[in-house]
Amino acid sequence: MITNATSQSPAPVANDIRDIKPPIEIPNGWAWLWWLLAILAVIVAAILIWRWWQSRKLNVVLPPPIPAHVRAKQKLEEALALISQPKPFVIAVSDAVRAYLEERFQFRAPEWTTEEFLRELGETDLLAGEQKESLGGFLESCDLVKFAKYEPRETELRELHGAAVKLVEETAPVEVQSSETKVQSQEST
Repeated sequence: MITNATSQSPAPVANDIRDIKPPIEIPNGWAWLWWLLAILAVIVAAILIWRWWQSRKLNVVLPPPIPAHVRAKQKLEEALALISQPKPFVIAVSDAVRAYLEERFQFRAPEWTTEEFLRELGETDLLAGEQKESLGGFLESCDLVKFAKYEPRETELRELHGAAVKLVEETAPVEVQSSETKVQSQEST
């Protein structure tokens, strides 16, 4: 038997040539610098945007706080809507006066009874003697309605309201009183 010598012999050399490898990229010494600069630019931009956002939030203009005497007068005016109901009216008026005194003079007494409140206030020089007596009578009249179920007439309720307004006006800061007096005198002329 004759064997085919060509089948056992290696393939021709021309078929064994492999393709050329692609060129190898030689790293540029400056490429890392460009990446670093790009990362720094992103960080700086993020910081600038964050600062701008924070300053924008801080620039929100808050309205000036309403002075204590103005807020008390507003509460007293709102209480007039309740004048046909003595107990809610008296509670609203006395709460407005207590809140005013606490805020105006930093005299903290939210949970005190009338007696405790007047005793502590009597030991201070926040109010004049006449004002302390007027406040004492006012609070005792309020307590009669709140706790003793006294039913005052509308004229008595209006007198209580007037006493509260008078106390607020008398104890308002001096510069406020003088500017209100000027405004009132200009309106009357």
